[in-house]
Amino acid sequence: MKKIKVKTRKGVARRFHVTGAGKIMRRIQNRRHLRKNKSKKAIRNYRVPVEVTGTFAKKIKKMLGLA
Repeated sequence: MKKIKVKTRKGVARRFHVTGAGKIMRRIQNRRHLRKNKSKKAIRNYRVPVEVTGTFAKKIKKMLGLA
């Protein structure tokens, strides 16, 4: 019996990326607008991607077809 091919969720594929070690990385929110109210340090920190952990990471891996 053939195994069914799993489609990737394209919205998830655009928002998250997987590192070589298998970690799920995401961008930080609050970066788009109203930036003048935010400190320069906060704006700099928004550039650095953050790791997704726990059950949410497992769900994302499943949506990407990696689990």
